[in-house]
Amino acid sequence: MFQIKWTEIAQQAYSQLNKDAEAKQAARKRKGKSKSTTAEGLFKQVKKTINLLANDPKHPGLNTHEYVSLEHPYEKKAKVFEAYAQNQTPGAYRVFWCYGPNKSQITIIAITPHP
Repeated sequence: MFQIKWTEIAQQAYSQLNKDAEAKQAARKRKGKSKSTTAEGLFKQVKKTINLLANDPKHPGLNTHEYVSLEHPYEKKAKVFEAYAQNQTPGAYRVFWCYGPNKSQITIIAITPHP
């Protein structure tokens, strides 16, 4: 089990996704609708991805692979990885992460839609 650390940018993105999902959920409930909104589904998928990373960064559902366009925040030569929160969706969200700064820790670097 890994402890999750966050960069400021990643924490802000996660908080914004949560805030958007909560607002959409409240509006949906006021209207008496039962089907979840896109924002709610997106947050649920990102949250699940973070939980899977904490338990097993090599989980096959994450499709984890090295990502070379981002710099590791702690060690310049260390690897940064990309995990899928969504797949086969236009602008599918990705979670960029790395090991560290300490043993048994993972740092979430960014949560963004795939370009």
